[in-house]
Amino acid sequence: MIRLTKVLNAWGVSDFKETLKHEVESMDADLLPLQQGLSQSSYTSGENFCVIVLDVSEESDFIRAKTGIFYTGIIAGCSCADDPTPVNEITEYCEVQFDINKKTADTVVTLLPG
Repeated sequence: MIRLTKVLNAWGVSDFKETLKHEVESMDADLLPLQQGLSQSSYTSGENFCVIVLDVSEESDFIRAKTGIFYTGIIAGCSCADDPTPVNEITEYCEVQFDINKKTADTVVTLLPG
């Protein structure tokens, strides 16, 4: 379970979006649906991703944050020793929603349709 405690503690403070951005960018990329969000490539290492906070709203029990994430994908070759295909990095983008429980900071992460 993902728990965004720093983000919850920053709710209502002027640097909330910056705190959300920093905490998500500090997460292990395997906790994010980056592989499922690929649209132009076949694999992502999840390294060096950048988060943009698009929208934040408050519901009765949770804080909902819609984010855009830019990251790198590759089209993997056959991995043969004589494969002439270079590994090309492609910039990928997906939108991810974070629903942060206002009492526990437990967070549900959802890949939004693109």
